[in-house]
Amino acid sequence: MIREIPASGIRDHLRDLADILAACVADGASVGFVMPFGKAEALRFWEELVPEIESGERILFGAFEGERMVGTVSLALAGMPNQTHRAEISKMLVHPEFRRRGLARALVEALLVRAEGLGRDLITLDTRTGDAAQHLYTACGFLPAGEIPEYALAPEGTARRDATLFMYRLGAKAA
Repeated sequence: MIREIPASGIRDHLRDLADILAACVADGASVGFVMPFGKAEALRFWEELVPEIESGERILFGAFEGERMVGTVSLALAGMPNQTHRAEISKMLVHPEFRRRGLARALVEALLVRAEGLGRDLITLDTRTGDAAQHLYTACGFLPAGEIPEYALAPEGTARRDATLFMYRLGAKAA
């Protein structure tokens, strides 16, 4: 089940969020962190985002199996006066043990519905070029905007630098 996490309940989910993030990074996800990376660092990351979620600058969604959150994605709302029509997808994560069940697509679809309800009809994101996430986003209607070579260090902590693809999706209003 996919649901939006209310600001008042974000602290109740910090441990699950940290577990998801740490497991994804350990599994090779290119989401801003490099190994070694553990649950303590993951917990710190989410704790630092709490003020953005509480203020409404970021909207968080969770995918649940029973009471356990096993996936997440957030919608970061652009705040400048000339950017109130757009938002960015961030930290699209599904715990490796729960992949291949349609959770990632369901999370993105829930996020897109919420964005549309807020009048955010341009959604942007970035993903490591060639990742499975790129295929997911393409299937959800995202188009490539451009690629930057050597944009991010490899998550396993090697000297390799991976290319990043920036993508966008225009909603019905904007198209």
